[in-house]
Amino acid sequence: MNILLITDPYPPEIRAISYMMQELAEELTSRGHNVTVVTSWPRYNLSIEAKQKSFKVLSIEKGIKVIRVKTPPCYKVSYIIRGVAQLSLPYLFFRQIKKFVKQKINAVIVYSPPFPLAMLGIKIKKIYAAKYLLNIQDIFPQNAIDLGILKNSLAIKFFERMEKKAYQNADQITSHTESSRKFLIEKKGVPAEKVSVVSNWIDLGGFKNAETRGIFREKYGLKNEFIFLFAGIIGPSQGLDFVIQVAKRISDIPGVCFLFVGDGTEKVRLQKMAEEYNLQNVKFQPFVSHQDYPFLVKEADVGLVCLSTKNKTAVIPGKLLGFMASAIPVVAFLNKESDGHRLIEETQCGYSAVSDDLEEAVNLIRKTLDGKDKLAEHGLNGYEYVVSRFSKKVCVDKLEQLIINGKG
Repeated sequence: MNILLITDPYPPEIRAISYMMQELAEELTSRGHNVTVVTSWPRYNLSIEAKQKSFKVLSIEKGIKVIRVKTPPCYKVSYIIRGVAQLSLPYLFFRQIKKFVKQKINAVIVYSPPFPLAMLGIKIKKIYAAKYLLNIQDIFPQNAIDLGILKNSLAIKFFERMEKKAYQNADQITSHTESSRKFLIEKKGVPAEKVSVVSNWIDLGGFKNAETRGIFREKYGLKNEFIFLFAGIIGPSQGLDFVIQVAKRISDIPGVCFLFVGDGTEKVRLQKMAEEYNLQNVKFQPFVSHQDYPFLVKEADVGLVCLSTKNKTAVIPGKLLGFMASAIPVVAFLNKESDGHRLIEETQCGYSAVSDDLEEAVNLIRKTLDGKDKLAEHGLNGYEYVVSRFSKKVCVDKLEQLIINGKG
């Protein structure tokens, strides 16, 4: 089949989802499909090496045609500018598709967010008579309403109409948790037979082969510290000011560091917050490359995950799977609706608390530090679960069947 994969995040952008999209494209290609990826021009969340690299609009990468589209700034700008920029994406993407895609398109897969790209999926379906699969990660506009980003009633109605149209026109919709599927069926009226759960997977290869080398500990001056690592996007949905408050409450414990590796709209504010509190147990570092990331994680003692309580959907942060794949324990501060709580309890890979319960969060950090003898067991539990449940092959099998047969 000729498959068009439409996704805003794609390597070299450093995000768990961008690499998952790359792995999806590569896996479908290895199965004999002809895959074309249409993605945004690399601009955000880049390693130092990627920032120095030049890119082309059209390139062939491991047998995959990759079309990179220059778009208006969608991040580190006001929400109004961001909204306008995202609404332009379907037009800008389609213009490049017409220019570079000459073969018949049998199927189109759209990754959301940003949600306006779902409209592009509809257009491709109608013009090319293609099957249309919509992959929903964050339920928009609900998540933007919950976070207080989207407040204007007219804007909310506009995006809700867009949402309804997207669900009606997609042949199949996938969500990555059962709770999100239930939300789409019960709250959005999507027919149950149209929505399937396809978990976000993790490619274990890089993590399995990574060894603890101590390079990052030495580079960051944390050779003998006990490290709680947060690595990834530092934005409003993460609610990381909560972690700063936790760090403040345990600043009396020597030899502990909360290490933030990444970038995002909230980074500067959090840095100022840590400085105002004079916290010596908080450090910030820039993104590391995708190749180095498994080695970074291996050097941490505990993986740290956080989501703001303003989130009201069941999303499981992708970085949780990366920590589990690295066989390190997890401490998670999540909104009460997140399926991450269930996952952590089921796997016994660490501890979780609701991310507005500061006392419980502090207790979990102290419990982790007091129970260091249990950490290896927690890490192994997570690794074994990921191997059995979040295999790339199993998840891509489901997606492929949905594309070919309309059912997983």
